[in-house]
Amino acid sequence: MATRGILLASLVLSCLIQACYGAVLFSSLKKTLQVTTSTKQGVLQSGEDKITVTWGLNQSLPAGTDSDYKTIEVTLCYAPISQKDRAWRKTEDHLNKDKTCQFKLVERPYNKSLQTLDWIIERDVPTATYFVRAYAFNADGHEVAYGQSTNDQKTTNLFEVQAISGRHVSLDIASVCFSAFSVVSLAFFFFIEKRKGKTTQQK
Repeated sequence: MATRGILLASLVLSCLIQACYGAVLFSSLKKTLQVTTSTKQGVLQSGEDKITVTWGLNQSLPAGTDSDYKTIEVTLCYAPISQKDRAWRKTEDHLNKDKTCQFKLVERPYNKSLQTLDWIIERDVPTATYFVRAYAFNADGHEVAYGQSTNDQKTTNLFEVQAISGRHVSLDIASVCFSAFSVVSLAFFFFIEKRKGKTTQQK
């Protein structure tokens, strides 16, 4: 019995160690990257408008700050106003559980020079207010640094995206035409069947 209890305890401890291994907290990351965005004025339309993102290392930092940076991932993130009462967008310090940044714009090998991307907002991006964040990863694939286009409170340099409604004038017209054709076809076949019935009765 005691052996069984020890075995169970060892199993639980092993699971806990595996769960904690490689876990990265956002609060542990260094803010070493500078990220800026440029968009047109007003609300952006998903599937149509673009976001120009520029990112790079803060040049005021000491040499060697980026020595372990291997990959950069740029993401589109929900602003707090669009996270309220939406658990599926909730911010968590544990990055494996964090739901703030759900849309990857690009992933590239780290480059010391300034990088720029023109990203067409994808059609599945929902209506919300956003900012952009970049993560630097080390050789083990763990986040080690970040930068974002807004302040720490995530209240500045935000932009709004309006999702596509799924309805277009051309689709509405086609739908009406098909409906009208169906009604006319039904009436035509009803007329033909009725006429055949009368012809049969006369014989």
